[in-house]
Amino acid sequence: MKGLPLTVILLLVATPALIASGQVLFKITSLRVPTTGFSKQNLVAILLDPVFLCALFLYGFATLLWIYVLKVVPLAQAYSFMALTFVLVPLLAFSFLGEALTLKYLAGVLLIIGGLVVIHT
Repeated sequence: MKGLPLTVILLLVATPALIASGQVLFKITSLRVPTTGFSKQNLVAILLDPVFLCALFLYGFATLLWIYVLKVVPLAQAYSFMALTFVLVPLLAFSFLGEALTLKYLAGVLLIIGGLVVIHT
């Protein structure tokens, strides 16, 4: 990441963070939807759910940031940062949904971070 402006580096991290946040909001949406099956009424309820709409907004905003990043960073380098979603989603799920974190998860986090360091140094 030598030579990249700080703003680009921050966007390389912000994009997966926004995607991970959207995933948690999608999960929250799924918990709010009636469990009576897949119906037109349930679909409309999902589409009008403010949590779902917020998740879509985050995904859309992350996509716009990503397009900017790809103007200045090769795709092969930039895409490796998307692995951060595998770090952030479980952390956010733990924080906001009470999901468990395991030692295997922590080992995986170390491997992902190590891989990013190897790729980008």
